[in-house]
Amino acid sequence: MNRKGLFIVFEGIDGCGKTTQANRLADMLRAEGREVVLTAEPTGLPSGKALREALSGRVKKSECEMAAMFVMDRIAHNIDDEMGIQNLVARGVDVICDRYYYSSLAYQGHATDYAWVKAMNVGCPEIRKPDLCIYLDLLPEESLRRINAGRESLEIYENTETLTGVRKQFLSVIEDLGETDNIKIVNAADSCDNIANIIAEMVKNLF
Repeated sequence: MNRKGLFIVFEGIDGCGKTTQANRLADMLRAEGREVVLTAEPTGLPSGKALREALSGRVKKSECEMAAMFVMDRIAHNIDDEMGIQNLVARGVDVICDRYYYSSLAYQGHATDYAWVKAMNVGCPEIRKPDLCIYLDLLPEESLRRINAGRESLEIYENTETLTGVRKQFLSVIEDLGETDNIKIVNAADSCDNIANIIAEMVKNLF
């Protein structure tokens, strides 16, 4: 019988290095002979494409609408027949995800009603709990410096005031879920290599 795969999530405010570290971790796991799928939220599914339109500001949605849209996309992400998290993990594939329900609790939980957003996500039987959530902690000022250096346009949440509030909310979410979820905080201002090595040791402990 095949072993179950790992489900690992990267979280943090924009510009913290999630994508870079997710790719570094995928390379490490593949070097160990493991099969890996990199994924992200919003997804590439129709529900995720609608979310990206809203995040860009091209389509106006209320914060409550956004929260519900994220839940719909997250459920689809879990149960999709071909590339759903549940099926991949059951087949022994390691799934590394850039953003998950912690982002909903931080962003929409900050802007709307936290308890409501938490109940929709944590209480949903079709939304899987990760084996490990890695939170890359970065100050908003450094986040915006990195974002401005790498992109020509910003998304609706990418400003100092919002990022400061969201980072504070992320830390509150981690405290709230710390007893039920396996969440580790990593200093995202450290060097890329040091961060990757720290994460590799965390993940090897899950084998």
